[in-house]
Amino acid sequence: MEEEDGYFGESIAATYDESVADMFLPDAVDPAVDVLAQLAGDGPALELGIGTGRIALPLARRGVPVHGIDLSRAMAARLHAKPGGDAIGVTIGDFATTRVAGTYAVAYLVFNTINNLTTQDAQVACFRNAAAHLEPGGCFVIEVGVPDLRRLPPGQNAVPFHISPTRWAFDTYDVATQAMSSHYLTIVDGRAEHSSIPFRYVWPAELDLMAQLAGLRLRDRWEGWARTPFTSESNQHVSVWEKPSD
Repeated sequence: MEEEDGYFGESIAATYDESVADMFLPDAVDPAVDVLAQLAGDGPALELGIGTGRIALPLARRGVPVHGIDLSRAMAARLHAKPGGDAIGVTIGDFATTRVAGTYAVAYLVFNTINNLTTQDAQVACFRNAAAHLEPGGCFVIEVGVPDLRRLPPGQNAVPFHISPTRWAFDTYDVATQAMSSHYLTIVDGRAEHSSIPFRYVWPAELDLMAQLAGLRLRDRWEGWARTPFTSESNQHVSVWEKPSD
């Protein structure tokens, strides 16, 4: 870990966009931006964990003013170097607790970023922080996977999610604490390089309780940004909680 920027320092930021290139394709970006733009309406949006601007930049191009919070200066520098990036303000800090000026029509956390907060206390604080930034009637949106524990037979704690000739990736789980880590093994010039990032997985019902503690109420839950129904077979969800206007 690079202390100043957490787990997303220069070594990660330099190749981040390429490492998740599929998530930058229109099929992945446009449906998310459609939903967020509709929720924002004429109001501004706050992205928690804005990163290199995968969602913020196209959302801003839709005419939605976007501000971001991110711990990583290296990731924010990549955002600001992109066309239109200089118009997006970024506050450097922990998105669970960092406050910025103003109120927002929508706050959002995408691509499993809630799991980057590795304690339940931090995740609860994040909901409270998001709620504090919302105007009455505003929404907090999270996109996150459903914990993949159904793939863990007794005695196993690892689930692979990428296998190729030069790269292997797998998640490890501690079901007693909800701690997990993503591990990446990459072959570079004939040598193996290993990196890992810790997470805390969280269940949909647990998120709903966190929202309730923050004074928010569930408005919608879908399997994805296309708003297909969330079912017991869904491996991810997009959830929308609303701040009451009364």
